[in-house]
Amino acid sequence: MVGDKLGAPRVAVLGLHLEANAFAPPTTLADFTAQCLERGEAITRLARAPTSGLPAEFPGFYGRMDATGPWVPVPVLVASAPPGGPIDQAVFQGFLDEIRVGLAAALPLDAVYVGSHGASSAVADEDSDGTLLAMVRAIVGPAVPVVVSHDLHCNVSEKLVESATALVVYRTNPHVDMAARAAESAGLIREALAGERFATAFIRLPLTPPTVTLLTAEGPYADLIRDAEALMAADPRIANASVAGGFVFSDLPKCGITVTVTARGGDQRAAREAALGLARRGWTERGRHTRRLLSVAEATELALRAGRGEHAPVIFSDSGDNPGGGGRGNTPYVLQALHEAGVQGAVLGNFIDPALAAEAHALGEGAVFAAGFNRVEDQFGKGFTARARVVVLRDGNGVGRRGTMAGRQFSLGPSALLELQGSGMLVVVGSLRRQLLEPRMLEMHGIDIGAARVVVVKSRGHFRAGFDEFFTPDRVFEVDAPGLTSPVLKNFPWKRLPRPVFPLDENAEWREPGWN
Repeated sequence: MVGDKLGAPRVAVLGLHLEANAFAPPTTLADFTAQCLERGEAITRLARAPTSGLPAEFPGFYGRMDATGPWVPVPVLVASAPPGGPIDQAVFQGFLDEIRVGLAAALPLDAVYVGSHGASSAVADEDSDGTLLAMVRAIVGPAVPVVVSHDLHCNVSEKLVESATALVVYRTNPHVDMAARAAESAGLIREALAGERFATAFIRLPLTPPTVTLLTAEGPYADLIRDAEALMAADPRIANASVAGGFVFSDLPKCGITVTVTARGGDQRAAREAALGLARRGWTERGRHTRRLLSVAEATELALRAGRGEHAPVIFSDSGDNPGGGGRGNTPYVLQALHEAGVQGAVLGNFIDPALAAEAHALGEGAVFAAGFNRVEDQFGKGFTARARVVVLRDGNGVGRRGTMAGRQFSLGPSALLELQGSGMLVVVGSLRRQLLEPRMLEMHGIDIGAARVVVVKSRGHFRAGFDEFFTPDRVFEVDAPGLTSPVLKNFPWKRLPRPVFPLDENAEWREPGWN
């Protein structure tokens, strides 16, 4: 071990957070700047601060490293953007250059922690995460531990697995364990620094489930996660067993459920046996990855009943237009249907429309005007206009109190609460693409969620961890409306997805690896 003058290990810290949706516009430098782009010692300061806008992994990693002994953080770059299209190639190359220079200047290093989302891609690089890890490995050399943590919606490549000492993937969806998985990564780094040797086994299945079947409270994916956790608890040889659900909207050859098992003692056989067991169950039970969604008409009828008090209050996921998966947050299908039907007690957020938010701010609270929702139409979103009153104006900045955003800073950009004339429907309009996953995003606009009869969220699943105090699982419904993140996979013109793949192709087959 190199260490500093006192023997404390020098650990580089870096990360790239982007979930790349191939059907969305490219992600630009402005997208990273608006969410999180930190360099050098600012990363350490924010990671140890009570709250910050850093991805939750970094406070979790620093917390565990601080608690387990002396160390010297060597923070390089943390770049995080909301889910969107592939990264502009020049931006990605700029990040790579920064990291290359930063790591080279920091040598010698004892370990590297990479806290990335794992489903990124760049305009001219389908495997940006693999490229990043291969570069890190080339700089630090073969003997330095490099531990990576990823979102469970990551698309894992062979290049990444070969470059990393260990891969640790989230085990909760909604994601409330980001800090815990980063802490687990820190633990593996401590083990490696103490001399532990690791071996890894990796399997990819031709299985790309819709995102709505990748929840971890119950269902086929939840069962796989429980199996992985049971393996780790029962067998001390298994340092980590990660089952990644993948992110199908990246439309890449590396999409699909993957199993990555890391074994202690360099025990390749143990890693392979564990990986095969998990993969076999995942493939055998592939048919369970189905979920019935409500049509817009069915959702409207249910909302009418809830509004009249004939049904308990409900929450709808406008899952086809989830900004948390690259959606633009601007499709008005559910909004228009509920408004025109006169649904009572309805709230929707966040409708992402910076022009509309700016107009509301210019008019001021109390103004009544013709609110044009999504005035720039495309194949995924038509326009819709309704008379509306500006109820509340906010700067859009807040700190989350529950679920995935608990204790974390967020920004919607300049935001407004509009009340649609006729129906009384309340709509939170934001300027930045942020999914509605945190109650404070509504509450900061004066909305009493407990009094609402119908809540519509532009979110696929993470809202469940934020709104479970208001809505039990039997009152949560996903709506089948058009958008860039529709769970109905046949709606998309796939170009790079490996075919055949289940459930798009019933004839998909999996051949087990020919391990001896």
